[in-house]
Amino acid sequence: MRFKILGILAAVTLISACETAPEEDMASTGDGATTASTTAAATTAMVDPITPGSQRDLMVNVGDRVYFDYDRFDLNDISRATLEKQAAWMKQNSGVMVTLEGHCDERGTREYNLALGARRANSAKDYLVSLGVSASRINVSSYGEERPVAMGSNDAAYAQNRRAETVVR
Repeated sequence: MRFKILGILAAVTLISACETAPEEDMASTGDGATTASTTAAATTAMVDPITPGSQRDLMVNVGDRVYFDYDRFDLNDISRATLEKQAAWMKQNSGVMVTLEGHCDERGTREYNLALGARRANSAKDYLVSLGVSASRINVSSYGEERPVAMGSNDAAYAQNRRAETVVR
């Protein structure tokens, strides 16, 4: 019993010793007031900038996924709007090559889902090409149901997995 209490105290001491509070810098605003800025946040912003033309740039500023209805590969208005933003981004970043990955939910056979994923990716590619993006800059690949982003056998998971994802190469 004594060893359990000592062990718990030692564990709590170790855990509390690992915690560090963020450093704050005080800066004057010029009107006599001071503001605090967190050094950790500033450091993160300097270490992790978004590089133009990168996958992160596409994800954060444009959107890298379009979604499909069950057993469909036609684009809805929301998907078209996302692809229009992607086309503008690709025109702005003319050296970027992408792969459009087609994905499905777990329903259906493996072969059927691979074919449906390919149709979804090609549907997105065709729309990007119609918007003026060179077809030579876009590869197409299908993963069918093999790479889900949401686990589960329910409508919410299925909806997230029925997608075409644009990946910068």
